[in-house]
Amino acid sequence: MLRTALRNVFAHKARLIMTALAVMLGVAFVSGTLVFGDTVVQALRGASARNLEGVAVSVQAESHTEGDAGPGEGRTTALTGELADKVRALPGVASVRAVVNGTATLAAKDGRPLNADNTWQNLATNYAPDPDKGGRDGRYPLSAGRGPVSDGELALDRRTAERAGYSLGDTVRLATDGPALTKKLVGTVDTDDPRVTAGGTLALFDTRTAQRLFLRDGRFDELAVGSAPGTDERRLTERVRRVLPGKGVEVTGGTRLAEEQAKRIAENTGALTQMLLVFAGIALFVGVFIIANTFTMLIAQRGRETALLRAVGASRRQVVRAVLVEAGLLGLGASAAGLALGLGIATALRPLLNAGGAGLPGGPLVVSPDTVLWSLVTGVGVTVLAAWLPARRAAGIAPVEALRTVDQAPRQRARVLRDTCGAVLTGAGVLTMLYLTTREGDKDTGLLIAMLGSALTLTGLIVLAPLLSRPLVSVAGAVTTRVFGITGKLAKENALRNPRRTAATASALMIGLTLITGLSVAGVSTDEALKEAATSGLTADYKVSDSGHQGIEPALDAKVAAVAGVAHTAPLASSSLDVRGEFTVLTGADPDRLGEVTDLTFTSGSLAALGPGRVALSDELAERTGLSTGDTFEGSPGYGSETGTGGKRRLTVAGVYEKTRVVGDTLGTLDDVLPHADGGTLDSILVKAAPGASTGALDRDIRQALGDSPLVRVQNQEQLTKAESGAIDSMLNMMYGLLGMAVVIGVLGVVNTLAMSVVERTREIGLLRAIGLDGGGVRSMVRLESVVISLFGAVLGIGTGVFLAWTGGSLTGSSLPAYETVLPWARLGVFLLLGLAIGVLAAIWPARRAARLDVLGSITAQ
Repeated sequence: MLRTALRNVFAHKARLIMTALAVMLGVAFVSGTLVFGDTVVQALRGASARNLEGVAVSVQAESHTEGDAGPGEGRTTALTGELADKVRALPGVASVRAVVNGTATLAAKDGRPLNADNTWQNLATNYAPDPDKGGRDGRYPLSAGRGPVSDGELALDRRTAERAGYSLGDTVRLATDGPALTKKLVGTVDTDDPRVTAGGTLALFDTRTAQRLFLRDGRFDELAVGSAPGTDERRLTERVRRVLPGKGVEVTGGTRLAEEQAKRIAENTGALTQMLLVFAGIALFVGVFIIANTFTMLIAQRGRETALLRAVGASRRQVVRAVLVEAGLLGLGASAAGLALGLGIATALRPLLNAGGAGLPGGPLVVSPDTVLWSLVTGVGVTVLAAWLPARRAAGIAPVEALRTVDQAPRQRARVLRDTCGAVLTGAGVLTMLYLTTREGDKDTGLLIAMLGSALTLTGLIVLAPLLSRPLVSVAGAVTTRVFGITGKLAKENALRNPRRTAATASALMIGLTLITGLSVAGVSTDEALKEAATSGLTADYKVSDSGHQGIEPALDAKVAAVAGVAHTAPLASSSLDVRGEFTVLTGADPDRLGEVTDLTFTSGSLAALGPGRVALSDELAERTGLSTGDTFEGSPGYGSETGTGGKRRLTVAGVYEKTRVVGDTLGTLDDVLPHADGGTLDSILVKAAPGASTGALDRDIRQALGDSPLVRVQNQEQLTKAESGAIDSMLNMMYGLLGMAVVIGVLGVVNTLAMSVVERTREIGLLRAIGLDGGGVRSMVRLESVVISLFGAVLGIGTGVFLAWTGGSLTGSSLPAYETVLPWARLGVFLLLGLAIGVLAAIWPARRAARLDVLGSITAQ
């Protein structure tokens, strides 16, 4: 039987090509993901090790604000220059590098802020020359120029300088947490810090300048202690700990610090690897249908051979074993090829993700023995598992019955059982998803229900697909018959001849299109809801804010209001407020000025009714707390202020309004809220332009009035909506790319089924040619059959995806009231055309092969 299995593999190698490709692509996705994950972890560990090179002990200081110092001047730590000298004098200490950390947002040479939406990535620190390294900072190797040595100088990382268009000697404009500053660029450095490579920036200052910008003079955030050769790290750590104050600092050995960073790296990259493996699993799941379909057709075509084996003494178990050995050999060969292809996928993933801002470091590919083992086990296991059911079914056919005919129709009882199971599963899934639309409560539980309902619905439709294929294929066949005549009718009859085979082929395509359609509908619906929420109730033309989340000084409102072309401004501040146990954000504004830049809809009370001790509530908060206009309650406003740390104040509800993102859940006067706002600063200033004002000039004039700081963000309504919805578009594009592998495998399934069906119908095609059907007619017949099957899978997938997105939308609607299911008709049309194109392209090779069959040879074929 082993020799039989080997002979079958080589005898039918052409028919197994598409199946091998499907397995190869699925395994390539798995192995590529595993190699990519190991490579990224190794690269990040390498970058971390380089940053920790020579660090035996790390001293990290907690920072706090003292007194009423101005922005950038009040932060301080317990680490002083004197403490650094004490550590430097300890036995076994070779060096102490004192570090100051902060953030600085840069403006490019053309004036645009760099990475203003993620200021936490805009790193700033001191350039600390090391006498033992020729007066250079070992953390940041110079690529050009020199390090900064005075207040008017700075260095940038090379990527940032290139992106901003700066050259050595240029004047760089930047901001830390106040007005814009200018400094001369004297050097560029290299760094592989993931925060910088992911799109952030790095600015380096001399130590005294960095302290003035981010701390107080003589203070540091960190001490990196290097040890002399032969020094015990644990003992040195204890010595350092003894000379430092016990409060406000944390002392960690270099080895332990490296272990902690390695653990964090593994955790951070693990989520990305798991997500990619999910999509690889989807691709393999789609491949299962192709493998099962291939072996079903192969076993049917070898029915007489199997019957003869049974007749001469082969047992059912031996027949099954032979088929599984054949599948195992196929899976092993395809998995080995997939493993090799996976190296290319792993190489391509890093630049692909970095194009979206991932900022992953480079490094050599890491291929571990576990990756090789799991890739081979996965490929062989999936192939053998998919071939088991066809093998078992074939072994169950009596020898005499198999000798009588090649193509056995499925038993009526098996069909009824299959259809019943499919109907039950589909019905359970549909009811579960419909229940989800009426459910209110915990989101995590709702997500589990949605996953269960989606799995049941999709599984049920896969099982039920042979039954559904008859009406849907008949409708498509009616069109092909009317348009293409006899070839269209033959194509329809061929697709209906074996509904199970047609369904299995279409299901592979359906799964990919279901997921793509569902993501598209959910993504577009969320996108539209976010856009509406971003500007709902807002009539202002601009929103002025601080991209560093440091707040805006109240005095700057007058400067904005004085800009030519500005008709109205409304400064907004925020604080916390406890409303009957509900934590809310209390927005403060001048009622008269707010009415000029917003369009709030009050269901009771009015905006004018706001005043000292009088607040308005959103309709959602009023419903949750049972409060209405005229009611009073005790609230605790403030972030850590005297009033907010326990003192309660009697507040009156002055009105109830329809909730908008502009003001949130509670609204009070600016005079009541500003004293409790974090840092006593404004969150934003809403600006209404005067009629006829030039919007482009007004944007520029507002920036100049505020010192042209890179931290100042002036957004019009279009920019506000883009800021809310931009991430959705990026996510969808990435998902399309990842799910594209499943669609490609689905296409291979269509090609495979058609190619094998041509072999199966060789005699039939020969007879059609003999009675007058020419080669073009044969090509048209095969091509139309492919189109009908592909459209069946596309229609089923698009319809299922729309249904799952509609019912699952209730999860989003609970947190995004403006959410409504929006059907992206253009994209759905593209997906349908994609199904049509898949049908045409998949039929090219099988149709050409069918048209070239020799007529006499085909008629006499066995």
